[in-house]
Amino acid sequence: MAGPMTLAQIVARLGGRVAAGADTLIHQVASLESADARHISFFTGKRHRAKLEATRAGAVIVAPEAEGDTARPRIVAENPYLYFARVSQLFNPLTAQPPGVHPSAVVAKSAKLGLRASIGAGCVVGEEVEIGDDSCLYPRVVIYPKCRLGKRVIVHSGAVIGADGFGIADDNGRWIKIPQVGSVRIGDDVEIGANTTIDRGALDDTIIEEGVKLDNQIQIGHNTRIGAHTAIAGCVGIAGSADIGRHCTFGGAAMILGHLKIVDHVNISAGTFISRSILKPGTYTGIWPVDEHDRWARSAAWLRRKGKQHE
Repeated sequence: MAGPMTLAQIVARLGGRVAAGADTLIHQVASLESADARHISFFTGKRHRAKLEATRAGAVIVAPEAEGDTARPRIVAENPYLYFARVSQLFNPLTAQPPGVHPSAVVAKSAKLGLRASIGAGCVVGEEVEIGDDSCLYPRVVIYPKCRLGKRVIVHSGAVIGADGFGIADDNGRWIKIPQVGSVRIGDDVEIGANTTIDRGALDDTIIEEGVKLDNQIQIGHNTRIGAHTAIAGCVGIAGSADIGRHCTFGGAAMILGHLKIVDHVNISAGTFISRSILKPGTYTGIWPVDEHDRWARSAAWLRRKGKQHE
């Protein structure tokens, strides 16, 4: 952790503007509710005004339009949440394992590891795998043969990259496995959460472009492409051959069918089921509100009747 810094020193590093209390000394970040005089927090909207009024934080980060909402020492920034993230990184530098291969890891002789790559305990790195400079595999990551990871890739524990995709053909009631001969290509600055799985392609490669951020316990099917700087929350399932654009976001537990296209700058709400291509940027939601079961059943029946009336 970095040592304490004044608001003036923080602004000198990160930009923004000190509105009051330039000499206020900050030791760490905290939420508005838990902060005390050693902490800096952030304020992002009117619904948190009561928390702002009650906070004991030594300083807060506010947007220009909220500069007058508190008399506390404060930094004014266009995007308080983003600024808070950068302040948090100042006081809590991102850590990684030491470079090198842990004695318990298994790395194929034909694998190529970039400079300062870190391979944690119990990892398995298969034949002809390529891992770029400054990448980090936390304990028990498995990388199947011929997968390629770019620079500064972070893979958290339990993730599996390059397992076979779900390719099977029906032979008169018996399933015949289709060999998965593609691979997985992962761009620079990608982060992959714990226990997330990315299947190798059936014929062509599964592609995760640069800057993509994947949460824990995500399933990505074979031949999927995920565009640069897309962020996907936990428990999302993406079926094979989905083509997902850049700068998209997916809320937790969203489900995406295969062989469809989602253009750039699409936001999918949590729990939403996507069964068709989305060809226009925007926010898409498909959530049936929770209710008591009997009321939910009546509402569902009413909706079905309405649908039939318009057929």
